[in-house]
Amino acid sequence: MRVAELWRYPVKSLRGERLTQAIAVGDGFVGDRSWGILDAATGRILTGRREPRLLFASAAVTPEGAPRIVLPGGDVVTGVGAASDAALSEWLGKSVQLVVATESPASRAEFFRDATDDASDALEWTMPKDRFVDAMPLLVLTSAGLRAGKAAHPAGDWNVARFRPNIFIELDGEGWLEDAWCGRVLRIGGIGLAPSKPCVRCTMVTRPQPGLAKDVDIYKTLARTHGATAGVWSSVVTTGSVAEGDPVSLT
Repeated sequence: MRVAELWRYPVKSLRGERLTQAIAVGDGFVGDRSWGILDAATGRILTGRREPRLLFASAAVTPEGAPRIVLPGGDVVTGVGAASDAALSEWLGKSVQLVVATESPASRAEFFRDATDDASDALEWTMPKDRFVDAMPLLVLTSAGLRAGKAAHPAGDWNVARFRPNIFIELDGEGWLEDAWCGRVLRIGGIGLAPSKPCVRCTMVTRPQPGLAKDVDIYKTLARTHGATAGVWSSVVTTGSVAEGDPVSLT
C-alpha cells in the first residue's frame, strides 16, 4: 500500500488542491477546511449540497497562509475581508462572507434525506468546532474501493475528485477494504491515523464539477452495494508529515 494522492480543501465545498506533502496536526491537515462561505440570510456555512456552484471554484493556501480562491470565470480572490466578500457575493448572487473556522462558532450543516432529490427534506447537524469538516478530521479512500464502485456501475466516472478524500491510497484488490481498518492504526510516512467509521455519502458525490458530469447513479450504486458509504473517517493519533509515495501499513 502506498499514498497515491494527498488533498486538502481550504474552503468548505470548493475544489481543493493536490499536495506532494502535507502536515497533519491534531485536528487534520494544516489548512484543510479552515475557511467557509457564510450565507448571511441563513447563518449557515454553504456546502455543495445546498449550493452546487461551489464545486466550480477552487481554493488553495498561499505561502503566507491565506486562502486563494479561483472563481469559475478565472477571477482570483485572496484572503479574508471586504473585497473577497464582495467578489463572492457577486458570483453567488447573494450576500455571503468568507469566514475563518477558528473564529466562528460550531456551524450547522445539512444533507438531503434523499441524496438523489434536492427537493427532499434536509436533515441538520452541528459540525465540529474550529474546522468546517462534516464529522472527523481526515478522510481516507482506496483505489480498491473505487474499483468496486466501477465494477458495479461501469458507465460511471469514479474519479477520486467526486469523493474528496484527504488521503487516497493505492493498493491491490477490489472492494471497500478500508472498512476493515476501523479500530486499527494506519502508519503513513511520519503520521498515525485511527480510522473510526465508514463515511456516509450524500448528494455531493453526484454533483457536476469541471471534468465530471452529474451522475446520481454513483450514489445509487453506493446505496445498493455498500450502505451508501465510501472511504473511512479517521482521526490523527501521531502528528507529522506525509508525502505522496509514502508506504502505508496497519498495526
